[in-house]
Amino acid sequence: MISRVLVPMDKSEMAEHALRYALEAFPDAEITVFHVVGEPSALWGEAASLALADDIGQAAEEHASDVFDDARAIADEYDREIATDVQVGHPTRAILNAAEGFDTVVIGPHGGSLADRLLMGNVAETVFRRSPVPVTVVR
Repeated sequence: MISRVLVPMDKSEMAEHALRYALEAFPDAEITVFHVVGEPSALWGEAASLALADDIGQAAEEHASDVFDDARAIADEYDREIATDVQVGHPTRAILNAAEGFDTVVIGPHGGSLADRLLMGNVAETVFRRSPVPVTVVR
């Protein structure tokens, strides 16, 4: 039985589809929306701003607040509560590390800009191949 579901999210439509799928497919499971900040980008903008922050944890929470607000609004449509977690680092590594504490991962096939996908590789594909738990990729 699936009781804990990890849903990595960014600001993409595909991530929102993944959350909706998780809420529908696992109505009795605890859903945790997971956001990673500080990932590499063409100009390292987000990572640089975190490095300069006095409190990196608080800065990460602020970066994740829009994603979590959107996720809570979606969960409200299903009359569900969600947990949230934010990590600083590389998305693939952070997701794989977090996945160990869950029964399954539900993820969108991609997110972010084309430049981000080319520089980082396909996060969903790597998570799918290396996850210690089953992964559902939702389109």
